Order: sequence, then structure tokens, then C-alpha cells
Amino acid sequence: MQKTITFGIPCYNSSEYMDHCIKSILEGSGYADDVQIVIVDDGSTKDDTLQKALDWQARYPGIIQAVHQENGGHGIAVLKALEYAEGSYFKIVDSDDWVDGDALRVLLERLRMFVDYETRVDLVVTNYVYEHVSEGKQKVVDYGFALPKGKIITWKSIGHFNMAQNLLMHALCYRTEVLRDGGLPMPAHTFYVDNIYAYVPLPRCQTLYYLDVDLYRYFIGRDDQSVNEDLLVSRVDQQLRVTRVMMHAYHLYDDIDTRELRDYMIGHFTLMMAACSIFSKLSKDPQAEPRLEELWEELRQYDRRMYRRARHGLVGTAMNFTGEGGKKATIIIYRVAQKLVKFN
Repeated sequence: MQKTITFGIPCYNSSEYMDHCIKSILEGSGYADDVQIVIVDDGSTKDDTLQKALDWQARYPGIIQAVHQENGGHGIAVLKALEYAEGSYFKIVDSDDWVDGDALRVLLERLRMFVDYETRVDLVVTNYVYEHVSEGKQKVVDYGFALPKGKIITWKSIGHFNMAQNLLMHALCYRTEVLRDGGLPMPAHTFYVDNIYAYVPLPRCQTLYYLDVDLYRYFIGRDDQSVNEDLLVSRVDQQLRVTRVMMHAYHLYDDIDTRELRDYMIGHFTLMMAACSIFSKLSKDPQAEPRLEELWEELRQYDRRMYRRARHGLVGTAMNFTGEGGKKATIIIYRVAQKLVKFN
């Protein structure tokens, strides 16, 4: 049977929580034959992740495929899942996250319609929910006002995205060939590559569709989670690496013809540079801020218009006040924004 969608689940020492993720897709889809789940064991060393993946494959051989690879990091696991994908559409679900069953059923109904009627929709956007488990709170990220609901559109029809509405990996369901055509420049052994996944393919998407359902449930709260602030600060070098890949993907003002898409992408890129700035300032590594300034200078040399927009716009200015007093002011602004947006 032709698969409608492939869910890729990158796993690394995920034995404790991967079952919940897998069950949510199976049960939400009604164990549908046109759904494929590719579980990628990324060289797990501390638990029985691989064996669990194989057990799931043995129970549902027509739906689940277990794949093992030597440890390469999240991005390489995403590429491995994409390599095995048989679905017309492709979505990544991290192993500690899950999907809502009712929302998944609505998504599948819509994707099947696109496939059956040979309607080209390159990107389907759905809402996601921050599940702050330790606080017992949820925060829904939707795309109201930024995207028309229930319509096939081009980038010319998008509206303004506020700071909390970036098109993150959790919101995206790509047509598989969009990802394969042109590839994904995912560096190995690097966190935060989901930003590359949610940025580089966008200009290849000719059409998109916003389905207003709360599909993806994004777990927040584990101490070892990559978006834990202490880890974000300690891994600022990886933030810089990912942002550099995004920088060199496009000269946005030259390569992106559609103004609306260009404005969205420069906004996303500006927030990445802002993240590099704040986590470099929070870092105790004496080389963090010099490396940050090297990145800013590289951006200035690479594309002066991108540099001016990222450095001297409102966000860039607020995250890069100079001197000790300016540094303290930047950190205060970040803390206020963090409480308002609850982005990690």
C-alpha cells in the first residue's frame, strides 16, 4: 500500500519514554496501513532502545520499521528516517514527545484527500503545545492571523508571524520529495538542528496549508532535555554552528523572491542570532563572546543587508547592548521575554 505519511522518530537512550510516542501515533491513526513509523536508534548505549524498536517492528511489521545507525546525532537520525520514508508526507516526532489522537485523525483525512486528488501541497502546518509537565501547564502555539485557515495558499498569502509563532519542526509536515530535493545540511553530533529542518526547505515549498488542530505535544521539563537553559548555555557552540549553516543557506534578499517569505525567514534567522547572543552572554566560557563576535563579523562579510536587519533591528539591538551594564540589561530583557513566551 502507498503510504500517506511517514513519521520519523529519532531515538537515543529513549527506552524510558519512546513507547508513549509510538503508541500515540498508532492509536491516533487507528493502526492505519497507510501510515509508516520509522524508529531510528541513534547508537544508544545506556538502555534497550534498539531492542524496543525491534519489538515494535515485530508487532506491527506493516507499519513500523526499526533502523539502527552508529551515533551521529539528531540531524543524522532525521536523515536516516527520511532515507527509509515511503510516505507522500514526512513528519518528525521526537521520542519524548507525542501526538494528539483526534488531531492526527483530522490530519490524516486531509493528507489522504491531497494524495487521492493529486493536489500538490508541499507543507502542512499544524499547532503544537508546550507541555510544561512539572508545572502542570500547557501553552498552545497556533498560527491564527499569520496563516489563513483551511486554504491552500502560496507564501504571498501569509501574514505577520509574531515572536512566538516561528514555524518550528513540531508544526511542520512536509511533502517528502520537498525534503529530498536539495537535501538537508544537517551537521553530525549537533543539537538544535531542528532549526535547519524548519528553515532551509521553506523556499522549495510552492504551496502550504494551515490545519488549525493541536497536533504535536512538546514535552518540557526534563533536566537532561536539550532546551534546558543550562544545557543551552553550555552548548552555545552548537547554537553558533546551526546558525552558521542557516546563514550560508541563502542570501535572503537575493535568493528569496517572495517578500512575505523573505520577511518571515529573516525574522527567524534574527531570533537565532539573538539566541546565540544571549547564551554567549550567559556562558562562563571566556571564548563564548569572542566566538559570537566572529559569527557577527562573518555575517557582515557574507551579507550586509542580513547583518543590518539581524544586528540593528529591535531584537538584535536588545540582545547586544555593550558593556557590563548593557550585558545586564540584555539578560533582564531576555528573562522578561522568557516568562512571557515560555519558550524553554
